[in-house]
Amino acid sequence: MFLLFGLKTVLKDLPGRPATCQYCGRLVHHHFQERATKFTLFFIPIFTTSRTYRIACSNCGRTSAINSRQKRAVTW
Repeated sequence: MFLLFGLKTVLKDLPGRPATCQYCGRLVHHHFQERATKFTLFFIPIFTTSRTYRIACSNCGRTSAINSRQKRAVTW
């Protein structure tokens, strides 16, 4: 019996919004990105093993990791 399994990372761009950057101090558009690592079986994603969120400033380009609670507060 031959069994193919592994992990796959999926990047998903989320809608951004204007906010004040903590690094450059300007009110500019910020981009959100979700990174999910999924367990795959025969190249089919079965379940998500981890999920992280990042926010990036469009002015200076610096990124910060945020948790799901902060993500919900910022995107609503």
